[in-house]
Amino acid sequence: MFSILLKGFIVGMGASIPLGPLGVLCIQKTLSKGRNSGFLTGLGASVSDTFYAAISLLGLAFIQNVIKEHMNWVMLFGGLIIILIGIKVYLTNPIKQIRQKNTNRKHLEDFFEALIMTITNPGAIFLILGLLAAAGINISDGVEKGSVVTILWGVFIGSAIWWFSLSTTVNIFRKKFRLKQLIMINRISGIAIIVLGVISMCDGLIKLILH
Repeated sequence: MFSILLKGFIVGMGASIPLGPLGVLCIQKTLSKGRNSGFLTGLGASVSDTFYAAISLLGLAFIQNVIKEHMNWVMLFGGLIIILIGIKVYLTNPIKQIRQKNTNRKHLEDFFEALIMTITNPGAIFLILGLLAAAGINISDGVEKGSVVTILWGVFIGSAIWWFSLSTTVNIFRKKFRLKQLIMINRISGIAIIVLGVISMCDGLIKLILH
């Protein structure tokens, strides 16, 4: 049972480590609003990764086929969502965020913002499929229900630990940044997220035109 949990843990960690738009957003939220905000942002991605792992393990071919058939449209609209979030980050004043009280409602907003960003990324399911295979989990022969639950817990825990570690590490250096530097980081983060969104959007648009 522990070995199965460990395999899920590796998958969750492997899915989270690449520093995509969510990683940039997590760092920006941590610097602007603190560790809890950054961690809740990452936790949104953990839920998304676990959801895609469930689709893969349970063999939900219908959902997989829908994603494959509409991949270009999902990339197009997913890229648009990422761009909008990037613009929001760029225009956000970190000084106001620091002065505001970070209520549970604000943290929930961070969580759902990240969840929407990652759930609209169709590439996530194929990354999860590759990581499951790399971890030695053979989904083609089917996986027992008990093992599925254990693997999913492993995926969630692995992903959550990565985001907790990242937000905690960034938070250690948070106080060393001056307000002007935080404004610059916000803008750089916003631009980086926008660029990644544009790449996804253009990729989907070009493939739609070619097909």
